[in-house]
Amino acid sequence: MNLKLEKRQVGGVTIVSCQGRIMFGDEANALRDFLKQTLTESPRMVLNLSGVTYIDSGGLGTLVGVYSSSRAAGAEIKLTGLGQRLHDVLQVTKLATVFEVFNSEQEALTALGRGVA
Repeated sequence: MNLKLEKRQVGGVTIVSCQGRIMFGDEANALRDFLKQTLTESPRMVLNLSGVTYIDSGGLGTLVGVYSSSRAAGAEIKLTGLGQRLHDVLQVTKLATVFEVFNSEQEALTALGRGVA
């Protein structure tokens, strides 16, 4: 598996950092399970994708699925750290209109109303 996931707490918000590739199969499944478990512990999350080197359609599908189910359950996920390639993929697939994307972790934290100076 080529995906490393880490989480930390900042002002009551969980920040999850992803490093590696998010692909259909083990990586996408691990990401989905990790995010769902984390959301049960904290309904506010910033997902930092700055370390993501590649994402395929299965990885995108996983992000959409977790995002949609979390919103339905009243949880919030904000995305940050999108590289140019991932940003372009979200634009082309029109998913940029689905996700809430921020330029920095601080901006995402502020949007969650839990900003830490």
